[in-house]
Amino acid sequence: MAHCQQEAPLRPGFSQRLERSRPSATVAMSVRARALRAQGKDVVSFTIGEPDFATPPHAIEAAHQAALRGETKYTPHDGTPALKAAVRRQFLRDHGLDYAPDEVMVGNGAKQILYAAMEATLDEGDEVVIPVPCWNAYQLIVESAGGVPVTVPCPQNNNFRLRPEDLDAAITPRTKWVLLNYPNNPTGAVISRAEMAELGAVLLRHPHVWALCDDMYEHLIYTDTPYATLAEAEPRLRERVMTLSGVSKTYAMTGWRIGFAGGPKELIKATVRMHGLASAGVSSIGQAAAAAALDGPQELVAERAEIYRRRRDFVVDALNTCPGISCHRPEGAFYVYPNIAGCLGKTTAGGTRIDSDDDFARAVLEEQLVALSPGSSFGLSPYLRLSYATDDATLAKGMERMRAFTQSLR
Repeated sequence: MAHCQQEAPLRPGFSQRLERSRPSATVAMSVRARALRAQGKDVVSFTIGEPDFATPPHAIEAAHQAALRGETKYTPHDGTPALKAAVRRQFLRDHGLDYAPDEVMVGNGAKQILYAAMEATLDEGDEVVIPVPCWNAYQLIVESAGGVPVTVPCPQNNNFRLRPEDLDAAITPRTKWVLLNYPNNPTGAVISRAEMAELGAVLLRHPHVWALCDDMYEHLIYTDTPYATLAEAEPRLRERVMTLSGVSKTYAMTGWRIGFAGGPKELIKATVRMHGLASAGVSSIGQAAAAAALDGPQELVAERAEIYRRRRDFVVDALNTCPGISCHRPEGAFYVYPNIAGCLGKTTAGGTRIDSDDDFARAVLEEQLVALSPGSSFGLSPYLRLSYATDDATLAKGMERMRAFTQSLR
């Protein structure tokens, strides 16, 4: 069976920083899936967290009109006044957070803001507490900036949620940041306002620690439990929290590359400084589109969330009919994170022994043409991450192939 190609060691002359930034297994699976498609194979891919919906027409029209008005020049490093004003309105509308203009910034996607914030604040050996499972970019970015990721397991028996006592135990005098991501990638876990306040109570006892809340999936929640971001749930932490979001997931604008953040003035200023070194201002017409999305009609947000909820239920129910797989029903985002412990130690129809989630992911891609991500990429095995941000027909085809694959295991 063909396996995903391993990268060769770097030649002399490249930095250790580059060595630490090796692509994840998720990227490897995506590369292999593309290669199979190039061979004419009918690959079903659940690897990438990208909405299949279209960008709202009024956002596209706003970009078009901005271009016609000649808004095609360099933009301020921290964002255009129009988008910053829209971001401020969004924070106030959705979270009751009233940020001043110099307390918000715009970046080329939220990932770039996270990178710039770490570069602006971390010295060699500074620790960053990261609950796992998590988006693997967190650890790579921290390491690239010279920091030390301190991972805190959040197992399924805790519903993949961070417990206050585990957070408290992970904080040391070297801790600089705590990174929180709810709704969570990859598990879809959501914590309540009360649970967030409990985490905030821990951080109040450690005044040297900053917190970054990655709220990229904040509008994709399928529970009635009240949710609040950290600075909202515990206002006394406002001067120590950066709240990160964007338009990629909520408005299906991944390719526009617009992220934004709110936080204390000096932290935002420092992050803008590092962002400016990397890329300067963000696309002018992209910012016009993002402002229109944030300020425009919001009904589609709830409509699309309901479609995701329906897709979630279909995928969870289908996976739970697959021998050896047990799938938790997530509360948010657009991922499921099924446990495949019951498949380990078995052999596929193609003769591959499954001893890990990496083995499973490689085998199901080669034998059933289903691309998904192994849990090892996110810090907790034996699990898989599947994105259900795709159409019903693709989901049905993929689930049928998953069922056939697991039924063939011996």
